[in-house]
This record gives sequence, structure tokens and C-alpha cells, in this order.
Amino acid sequence: MPSQTQPKLTDRDALAVRRARAAADGSAWFLHESAIDEIQERLKDVNRRFTSAAIVTAHPDVWVDAIPGATLVAEGEVLDLRPGAHDLVVHAMCLHWADDPVGQLIQCRRALREDGLLMVAMLGGETLHELRAALGQAESEVMGGLSPRVAPMGEIRDIGALLQRAGLALPVADLTTLTVRYRDLSHLVRDLRAMGETNALAARHRRTPPRALFERANLHYADAFADQDGIAATFQTIFLTGWAPSETQQKPLRPGSAQARLADALGVPELGPDE
Repeated sequence: MPSQTQPKLTDRDALAVRRARAAADGSAWFLHESAIDEIQERLKDVNRRFTSAAIVTAHPDVWVDAIPGATLVAEGEVLDLRPGAHDLVVHAMCLHWADDPVGQLIQCRRALREDGLLMVAMLGGETLHELRAALGQAESEVMGGLSPRVAPMGEIRDIGALLQRAGLALPVADLTTLTVRYRDLSHLVRDLRAMGETNALAARHRRTPPRALFERANLHYADAFADQDGIAATFQTIFLTGWAPSETQQKPLRPGSAQARLADALGVPELGPDE
């Protein structure tokens, strides 16, 4: 049988151009700054002193001071991470563009020493849901069909399961949501350009869209997602943590090995099978 090649999600050349433009602009790093603050706070809660950290990032100038002494690793399909070299790896706000997110996590896990920690920050599925809806409605009216204009982003339950597929122990997934108000759609798009987060999908339409498309999208956006004197845009950040397996980690008890009854702990009578 012929081999099947997984279709590419991302046009890596286009993504590199968008990220370079964002680095030159430098005016809209608030999502990265929020992620850095959150990761720093979470590391304070970990009773561990990390001595060999690495940060996988597409924006090293933004993350350079996030963890003192950390090695900065360029984001890409193949990561420059040596096996067993680190006790902490942070994958910083770029996993949502990966064609193979599990492969990214596996590379990070292999770079961890035993009982090392992986932390991931990435955009989640509710991000820009307003823009997705407004553009979809406008495109169906103006162009008679739909094309991919906003990158698909995973839901937290699906993304969290990737940690176990990558061989990480004690997986945890949670999220934060930030709602930002913009004057209109053009101001939102300007910020997305400054973030390097505009459309870099491999399957995107390459021709310049008609002006009427964005005019109509702006009307739909303002009608459905008005926020005071502007429009609302949702940015959801998913945070993942997982540990490289170690014999010293806590293990769940085997089924049936409990030494006390739950009914006794709760102070209630235990029901029989027919009750």
C-alpha cells in the first residue's frame, strides 16, 4: 500500500516571515508576558530548584529573562535539545503551530532528566472564536464558501491527553482566559500582526481577499460581539505540566488495595448492592 503523508498544517516559511515582522514591531507581546508571569508563579509552587532549564520559543528576545540561566532553543520541527540535558523544559507559546504536537512533546521529554519537569504554554481552542465566526459568516456571503483563516487550536481535554501519549507522568492541564477590547476589526488584526499570529496555514487562500470581505466581517463582529464602544476578542492560554517518569514519584494505589472504607470516612452507612 502507498504510504500516507500527514498533511501540513502550517506554512513554515510564511510563519517565519510573520514572526520576523512581529519581532521588528515589538508592540503586542502581552500574551507572552502574561504566560511568563503565570509560569514564574507556577514554578514558585514547585518545591524544586532547577539548575538546567531550556525554553523552546519563537521569540527569544521576549523570553530571554523568563528563567534566569535558561538555554533558549529555537522553535521548529526538530528541536536542538540534547537527551537528558535538562531538569526543566518550557515550551513557550508555539505548540499551537506545530504539525506534530506529540512529536514536540516527545522531544522535550527526551531532553529531560529523570523526574524533570515539562511546562507548556500555548493558545487554546476558544482563542479568537469571535473572529472565526465573523469571518466565516462574511466569507460565505461574499465569496460563496469558506477557507481556513484562523488556525485550529486544541481543546484542553484533547491537549492534556497529549502529555500521556508523549510518555510524561503526573499530567496536569488548565487554562486562563483573557478578553481584550478593540475599537474595531482592523485594530484586532493589527495586534495579531504584531504578535506574529496572522494566517500562516498551509491551506489558506493565497490571493488577496476582496475588501468587501473584511468590511462585512467587521459588521458581523460588531453586531455579535460588541463590547462597550468596541468589540471583544478572546485569548485562551492552555498550560500543561508533566514530569519525566521516575521511581521516586507517587504512584496511584492498585484497585482494591484501600485499607479503609469510604463510608466510614464520610460517617454514613454503606449501601448494599440492592439499595
